[in-house]
Amino acid sequence: MRSILVSGESGPGAEVRLQAAIDLAGFFGAHLTVLFSLPVSRYVGFDGIGGSYVVADALEQARADEDKAVATLEQRLTREGVPFDVVRSEEEPGAAIASAARLADLIVLSRSNPLAGDVVLMGQVPVLALPDEGRLVMPPRSACVGWNGGDEAAAAVRAAVPLLAKCEKVQVVRIAEKAGGYPGTDVLRYLSRHGICAELNEVERNGSVEETLAAAVSQSGADLLVIGAYGKSRLREYLFGGVTAHFLQDQSAPALLLAH
Repeated sequence: MRSILVSGESGPGAEVRLQAAIDLAGFFGAHLTVLFSLPVSRYVGFDGIGGSYVVADALEQARADEDKAVATLEQRLTREGVPFDVVRSEEEPGAAIASAARLADLIVLSRSNPLAGDVVLMGQVPVLALPDEGRLVMPPRSACVGWNGGDEAAAAVRAAVPLLAKCEKVQVVRIAEKAGGYPGTDVLRYLSRHGICAELNEVERNGSVEETLAAAVSQSGADLLVIGAYGKSRLREYLFGGVTAHFLQDQSAPALLLAH
């Protein structure tokens, strides 16, 4: 994990997100890229006859505010001693993140950012989605892996190996709701090849899958939860609920590493 991208946007969770990215970069000796997105399209107005114009004063003020935020951030990161660069984009935030993340190993976002779910689906880069409060312990003391044997879960496990390898305790949680499927012992074998000694916790389903997993994670006291994102379609999760949607909305859950 040598290249980390974090959103530099202000608002809820900004400090938690930035500090987590700094801590990760320091711990892994990684390069940190901070992305600022200022979509010019938001400062385009339309007149009554179908013409368009740029609201120049508002755009100029927004750019001045961004200049100030970037200067403050650069001073902080210089003090922190992590290698960094700042990327500025005039695209919409989702497209800007997807573009900047093409050669990133990890994207750090806040769970309160509605784009977190979109970004997971946009590319092949795992997302660390953080609650707005608290601080990510580095290295994480313990982690839970939500395992259902799907491609998404496997992608998340592979992406999480650098973090899982530093944990004192790793627990693989498999919800036993039907016979067959991809056995949990196979993921234990995979992790063991990376020097990660994990234990398997097979739990009986009690309520929905997300409720059952949330209870197991809470009981474990994990600092990090690793799950595959959107094993069901996003529309289906929106209409009927699902694991990804549940944990993206749950600010009380631990740091969430997602991959699709």
